[in-house]
Amino acid sequence: MISIIEEIKDILLQVASASSFLFLFQWWLDQGHMTRRSRRLPDDLFFLVISCAASIAVCTIFSTTLGEGMYLNLGVLPAFIGILYAPFRSGMSLAVFFLLSTALFSEPPGMSAIIINSGLLLYPLLFGLARPFKQGKWAEKVMLLWAVLFPCMFFIAMVPNMRKIRETETLTSEVILVTVYLFAAVLLGGLLIFCLETAWDKVQVKEKMQGLSEQIMRESKKLEQVTDIVQLNIMSMNQLGYVTELNEFMLKLIRRHYPDYSREMILSRPASVLFADSVDKQTFMQMKAIFYNKQRSNAKINCGDYSYQIYTAPVQQGSEAPDGVVMIVQDVTEEEKLRTELNHVERLTLVGQMAAGITHEIRNPMAVVRGFLQLMREKSPGELDSYYQIVMEELDRANGIINDFLSLAQSRVSDKERVQLQHIIEELSPLLWADANLRGQSVELSIAPALPPLSLNVREIKQLILNLARNGMEAMDVKGVLTLETRMINDHIELVVKDTGSGIDQDKLANLFTPFFTTKTHGTGLGLPLCLSIVERHNGTIRVESVTGEGTAITVSLPHEAEEGNLAV
Repeated sequence: MISIIEEIKDILLQVASASSFLFLFQWWLDQGHMTRRSRRLPDDLFFLVISCAASIAVCTIFSTTLGEGMYLNLGVLPAFIGILYAPFRSGMSLAVFFLLSTALFSEPPGMSAIIINSGLLLYPLLFGLARPFKQGKWAEKVMLLWAVLFPCMFFIAMVPNMRKIRETETLTSEVILVTVYLFAAVLLGGLLIFCLETAWDKVQVKEKMQGLSEQIMRESKKLEQVTDIVQLNIMSMNQLGYVTELNEFMLKLIRRHYPDYSREMILSRPASVLFADSVDKQTFMQMKAIFYNKQRSNAKINCGDYSYQIYTAPVQQGSEAPDGVVMIVQDVTEEEKLRTELNHVERLTLVGQMAAGITHEIRNPMAVVRGFLQLMREKSPGELDSYYQIVMEELDRANGIINDFLSLAQSRVSDKERVQLQHIIEELSPLLWADANLRGQSVELSIAPALPPLSLNVREIKQLILNLARNGMEAMDVKGVLTLETRMINDHIELVVKDTGSGIDQDKLANLFTPFFTTKTHGTGLGLPLCLSIVERHNGTIRVESVTGEGTAITVSLPHEAEEGNLAV
């Protein structure tokens, strides 16, 4: 009875020794050295091999005999498990280590005992099952281990006791103990595989959770960066109305009205309390309703001189109740100003259209009046010709004003064609020289050769050149010189009309293109605005440079790559 108890203790000691590699490897996994199972690194499996080798050594140290010469050493469990899990070279090294340990400590000594106790004859099968073992699930791995472990343990347990089993008709306690040992070893092997797989699965789940957590953190930081980059004022609040987050643009917007507010101050109190003492009661009630609104909303509030459009949307998961609100605030102050100005412009446009229509109708009776004046002049005495001449000149001047006004006010499609600017100037040069001769002045042309053609409305460009040239002539005295120059500057062609007149005061330059503003005694103030309208229809620019006492230079810049075809005004 005492011997059976001692043998049971030896078996339990072997069980603990054979399981020691699992505890050692579990400790190593808990240190966080394991990678994902889909790409295990060699050092992971290398440590498993080392743990199995240590377990083999412990089992060998405590190895003994059971019954009549049966070698009691469960080192075969960590040996077989390590060989199945490890790469081929590591598994071969572990097999050699187990074989040497068995050869040194095997009982009874002898080659046959070494072969049986080490399971040497099953090594080819063991290495052959290693590949499907690594690819299988834990139940399949247990079955593959049993396929090798059971015959090995059967020979280890039964071969030394075969003679006693044949001679004894009844089962002795030793035979029962050996049989229990055989099946316990096999079951222990399956249990070790299950525990090993479970430990790996826990590490895998832990790493997946850690990976998801890191991914969520990265996405959160990325979203925070996006909200800071996008020029939108964004703020989020929880269901209690506390500000939970805001981007840099929102912080700057709040500091526009409340310079002393820090991010920490904003995040520490409800939004309604935060702004309670800073706005009027009506605005505060409107903001409070927005803060606690759990539905999509769109409202506009006025805060001092600023106008804001506020968009809110609930934050919720699935069908659950909203647990917060996201607020986007847009500064629409400039838009409101532009809208007001646009309404004003539309009203002015309507007035202009009405005035243009009225002016157009005025020309008809004026033409009738001029015609009857001519008839009356023919039938009147000659001494009245000077009076008729004065009246007809004033009618012509009024008609000219009406024509300029209509040209400035009308909106039409400008027909263009590809022409060269110097050809237009050459066509106008005889008319300009004749006009200058009548005034006792001269005209000089400085035309750049080989300028590229432009997309121009010839009639409008002629009107532009004549208006600018005559303005220059009217600003000069006798012997004044008017210069027309063309030149290529980068991708633009410039026309410069320069006079040697008295110049224009600097305080008047800003108003030159304002309708009805004039520096001449009998001017209408519509010539330069008409020139500006023509230049803008050609996608160009016009600028004025003037020095008092020296003269004025007006430069018209036209792009030579302007699109062909019609351009709506």
